[in-house]
Amino acid sequence: MTFIKGFLLGLSLIMAIGAQNAYVLRAGLRRMHVFAICLFCALSDAVLIAVGITGMGAVLGGMEDMSFWLYLVASGWLFGYGLLRLRDALRGQSGLNSEGGERQSLGPALLMAAALTWLNPHVYLDTVVLLGGIASTLGPAERLSFGTGAALASFVFFFGLGYGARAVGKYLTSPASWKKIDLGIAMIMFWLATGFLTAAFRL
Repeated sequence: MTFIKGFLLGLSLIMAIGAQNAYVLRAGLRRMHVFAICLFCALSDAVLIAVGITGMGAVLGGMEDMSFWLYLVASGWLFGYGLLRLRDALRGQSGLNSEGGERQSLGPALLMAAALTWLNPHVYLDTVVLLGGIASTLGPAERLSFGTGAALASFVFFFGLGYGARAVGKYLTSPASWKKIDLGIAMIMFWLATGFLTAAFRL
């Protein structure tokens, strides 16, 4: 039962569209190193969850003003990524055709995934602070089961998102389609950034 709770909570947290998820979606639509990017993001989440359930989440959650600064930095990070997507939407030159957009090699693609994962404070709020804080209320055996469930949710979600997007990629081959996708992602990023900024000043 604890495993299922960890899985469902982890899935509910990660399903919210963020910069990392948007990048996986974009990579899937472009058919760009889908397996490597999904695996990297899922393993990164698993590492952060492990850090949280071993006690770091409870420590960070108890530090004064930690939430304020995490929310503030998360807002700036999401706003910056939204600007990048808005720039691409205004240029309107991306697409899934071989002639449209630039296809990154594996190294730069993983570096971008790493930046969107490890430099995004939202990831730490969800995995280390929130999941870790909840795990700290459980016994050792339940804590392990809870963390395993949450980590599995990341694998299911990222591979589902990456390969699900890849499956419908043939319907999104035009620059016009990509312009709408990038614009939509930008608007979501700006909305999330505003939410984090508002939450920071409500603390």
